[in-house]
Amino acid sequence: MQYAVRGVTMAEDVPEKPPAPELPKYLCDPLENQSPERLEAVATYAADLAEWKRRQRQEELERRRAEDEVDEEDLEELDEREISTDPDDYEDVPTSGAYITVKETKPGYHYFYWQWREGNSWKNEYIAPVNPRE
Repeated sequence: MQYAVRGVTMAEDVPEKPPAPELPKYLCDPLENQSPERLEAVATYAADLAEWKRRQRQEELERRRAEDEVDEEDLEELDEREISTDPDDYEDVPTSGAYITVKETKPGYHYFYWQWREGNSWKNEYIAPVNPRE
């Protein structure tokens, strides 16, 4: 678009407003009314907050793994029973971040499972019973 100022035709250099991300209206609407400086402060805070939350999630993963992961004795038992403890031998188990844990599916029934985090949820895959029937 062009317009005239005092007889001179000039190209309009105002860039288009960027498209809004898919956020709730209660977040987007107030941002529309903020100054560029305040928006930069919000962006900096949002980036810092996201990094803090990532660290919190990682600490929670490490804590949970330390609590849930089976010990060397359990791994040796699985090996003696010729049950693989290599995640590559399981179709859906990721090669990093997965660990073996014991789950009680109902009172008195304990099973070995692979466990890992995918996004905001926990995933698991069955391995074998803890105490197989003879």
